Amino acid sequence: MHYDLIIRNGTCVLPWGEVRTDIGVRDGRVASLTAGIADDADEIVDAAGLHVLPGLIDPHVHLRDPGDASVESIPTGTRAAALGGVTTVFDMPNTAPAITDAEMLRWKQEYASRESWVDFAMYVGATRANTPHLGEYERFDGVCAIKVFAGSSTGDLMIEDDEGIRRVLEHGHRRVAFHSEDEYRLQARKAMFTPGMPYDMHRVWRDEECAFLGTRRIVALARRTGRPIHILHTSTAEELAYLPDCRDVATVEVLVNHLTQVAPECYEALGALAIMNPPIRDRRHYEASWEAVRNGTVDTIGSDHAPHSLEAKARPWPATPAGLTGVQTLVPVMLDHVNAGRLSLGRMVDLMAAGPARVYGLQAKGRIAMGYDADFTLVDMKARRRITNDWIATPAGWTPFDGMAVTGWPMATIVRGHAVMREDTILGMPSGRLARFAP
Repeated sequence: MHYDLIIRNGTCVLPWGEVRTDIGVRDGRVASLTAGIADDADEIVDAAGLHVLPGLIDPHVHLRDPGDASVESIPTGTRAAALGGVTTVFDMPNTAPAITDAEMLRWKQEYASRESWVDFAMYVGATRANTPHLGEYERFDGVCAIKVFAGSSTGDLMIEDDEGIRRVLEHGHRRVAFHSEDEYRLQARKAMFTPGMPYDMHRVWRDEECAFLGTRRIVALARRTGRPIHILHTSTAEELAYLPDCRDVATVEVLVNHLTQVAPECYEALGALAIMNPPIRDRRHYEASWEAVRNGTVDTIGSDHAPHSLEAKARPWPATPAGLTGVQTLVPVMLDHVNAGRLSLGRMVDLMAAGPARVYGLQAKGRIAMGYDADFTLVDMKARRRITNDWIATPAGWTPFDGMAVTGWPMATIVRGHAVMREDTILGMPSGRLARFAP
């Protein structure tokens, strides 16, 4: 049998477990899980000593495009994703201008299809003005979900009131993703703080109740309207104890930062380079996040890659912008957690491949199985590397994990049967396509 690609000698993480087998690819899809020794291919990848994972997905990135290309863009951000072993990204809508109407959606569809190194999906930002059209926009090619900023945004993208959120939930039928901090509490507490206070005050201002109150309000509205929701970057022990009882409407994301960094130490070590929303919290919330990973509460893990220039980050708190780089470091950091025994490799794949596909209705991705897209992340679980700023492809040029030693490293990124990265080298030309979703 002839294939376009055969991946031989790897330990493949299939939906039913780890199997030593050879994978045959034809026309960008998995054509065989048992390619024989006599079978040939246009290209053969020897994966001896490597694990072959389904293509890993980062369902939460801000590629800032349109915006400031000196900080990030779709070409640079998807290049970073490929270097980090990520085969598909879901890009947020708070750009300049924002992705909130048909014109900007069509612009982004065309641009991403031409410039992305990996497969690509986009959120549509909900506004008061576009609410009646959201049911139409969520069906555009490449749209993964509607995104609602119920806190921590500006201008038209902020919908903080119950009536506005309810109206969004009544237009369309697919799952809606939420930034769920409570804007009213944020504004009420703002006067407690003054410019130049320590960076650790960020988590005091945006406290646990700010997040938990927002999540409780949104869950109640989801139940009232019967609309499924996804709570992004869940960060508190309180939310993670509450959300298992909300499975009728809610799924859950946590971020790699909330599984890796702990306050107050992160603020002491990194200063402004630890400022993100929701904030990195203390060890009680860190431990709760890991327990939620272990007990199945968490459905997806993302990076919330949201770069800013070092110049902007150097502003005193609270003027420093919130957001960290992360799409390129997501996979190495999570592989290190696997090697540290915090979760199994199978659970990591569930959270970073099958989970996003299940939550968002992503078609033909998320697992290695017959007929699925031939997306693979090949990793060396024994490789010892150090994450450094000079490895980062994002123009902002920094990572909060600079200097971190990790065990486990992405060795190849294959998207629909085409190798995009091998051994830290980008190959070919951008060939990403818009991801497909259930209607």
